[in-house]
Amino acid sequence: MALFQPDALAFSSIKSTPKTIVITGGSSGIGLATAHLLSSLNPQHNLVLIDLQPPPSSFTHSASHLLVHTCNITSWPSQRAAFAAAYSRFGRIDYVFVNAGIAEYKDQFFSDDLDASGQLAEPDRRVLNIDMDAASDTTKLAIHYLRKNGAEGGSIVLTASLAGYLASAGAPLYSAAKHGVVGLMRALKQECAKLHIAISVVAPAITVTPILTANNPRIAAPPDVYAKEMAKAGVPINKPESIALAVCWLFNEGEKGNGAGIFIQADRFSDLERGLAKSREMWMGKEMLELFRGGRGAPLFARLEGDAKSKI
Repeated sequence: MALFQPDALAFSSIKSTPKTIVITGGSSGIGLATAHLLSSLNPQHNLVLIDLQPPPSSFTHSASHLLVHTCNITSWPSQRAAFAAAYSRFGRIDYVFVNAGIAEYKDQFFSDDLDASGQLAEPDRRVLNIDMDAASDTTKLAIHYLRKNGAEGGSIVLTASLAGYLASAGAPLYSAAKHGVVGLMRALKQECAKLHIAISVVAPAITVTPILTANNPRIAAPPDVYAKEMAKAGVPINKPESIALAVCWLFNEGEKGNGAGIFIQADRFSDLERGLAKSREMWMGKEMLELFRGGRGAPLFARLEGDAKSKI
């Protein structure tokens, strides 16, 4: 997989044409960094920041082009209302960054908590509820509104993680959710393409954001201090601005970015999805790949019957 370097100066499309862009988790971390970059690329962009809290006062995008919507993304009515408010205010939605998420919460598998009756307590599901279920809901809403643009379509970028490709033993539910995000993109990319909607993921390795140390009582240091300690130990660290750069590159690519999986590590960039597709025979085996290809045109799903053979 070849490395590449996005250049914000070359983002001619999103620099020249104002767009309406929805960002979940837009008030901190990667979401806020993306909002800052979009604002600098074109101050006329309509930015919709969906989060539990408003952005800091240091974010100074023009009020006439900014909608901050307080939202609990685990609530479908709340997310639905946020998108409706964005569409009502600006008349269309062009790009959606499905970004809100949390880190692993406690140990759900090897620590046994008991409920009031003394029996094994039900696991806490907040990581899956936020990182997978709510992300799926945001994607549903994004497709609903982007298809209103007809042939102009739009773009959806989801925040996955390196843990969505190489699972982290210390974060099983986070890894499961991020694998789910990658799978969701893969399963939607062909049908989204028919609607002129590009869908892709960014997959950052460790990045300096608030969730880096969130939910971890063993870490007392703030994220930037902890990240420096990890870097000294040889761990590759990203700046949130690098993930923002990848997101804006995908927006600028439009339909050419459909199906991409941009891996960011130590502020360097590669497309994991393209690399995995090229190496499919290596990891599936020639015989298994041929068997798979032989049956992929079968009408397995009624909604897709009549389509030409897919290029999965």
